[in-house]
Amino acid sequence: MGASAAFSAPMCRALIATSALVVLSACPSQSSVTFDAAPINGTATAAAWPPIRKPTPFVSTTVAGQARVEEAAKKEPIVRAMFASAGVSYPPSQLLLRVFKQENLLEEWAASIDHGPLTLVTTYEICASSGDLGPKRRQGDKQVPEGFYNVDFFHPKSAFFLALRINYPNDADRVLGDKQHLGSAIMIHGNCVSIGCLAMSDQRIAEIWVAATAVHDRDRPVNVHIFPTRKMDELQKKQGDEHRVFWRNIKQGFDLFERNHRLPKVSVARDGAYRFKQ
Repeated sequence: MGASAAFSAPMCRALIATSALVVLSACPSQSSVTFDAAPINGTATAAAWPPIRKPTPFVSTTVAGQARVEEAAKKEPIVRAMFASAGVSYPPSQLLLRVFKQENLLEEWAASIDHGPLTLVTTYEICASSGDLGPKRRQGDKQVPEGFYNVDFFHPKSAFFLALRINYPNDADRVLGDKQHLGSAIMIHGNCVSIGCLAMSDQRIAEIWVAATAVHDRDRPVNVHIFPTRKMDELQKKQGDEHRVFWRNIKQGFDLFERNHRLPKVSVARDGAYRFKQ
């Protein structure tokens, strides 16, 4: 596309939403390229949330790991456009992937500066997951973990296209889970197939990969918070549920972030309970 070509603001929004390659210089100023959106409950409200980026049918046939990384890198203009629309510098200084299992959503939050409040950049629909509400406690239970994690490995030669491994089991899992058979290798990956992992479509995991590796390359953590549901208050009403105490504990971290959108400092007590402070 020549340098003189230009898109209207609505066209730029449509191209970004559908993962088409957008040359940012061909878009209007960022102030006019805003996202029309609906909040999570589906009630239409202008610019209340970034659009939910749904899975796409595209499946990558690229085999070599470096070629997959190069394929994902083609998504960088789209990722940059989303961050610019959210008013966050790219690459950001802070990044949080916030998962809600019941709603099948992964939120991407970021901040331009260290220790500042985070801004919601976009929301991805999870293509596939397994298990029920509740934490992962043993190998083979097909559960997606719940709790507070970081990405500790980027796997470009995964059987599921690109994969970001979270540091399960963490210190809390080692106390509360099966001491001998906790399981491992919990990923956020592509290919829309899951047994205990969080699966995205290949185009969506490519976007997440680009943002996450950009943060990792700056020696910053990629935080991952996984909750059973956004409606944490309702879980407390489930009398007799075996996970009620655990959910009450992780709700403390959920509430801290909801209050001011700042990442809480997370530690683990001897009994496996999370401890939070800001």
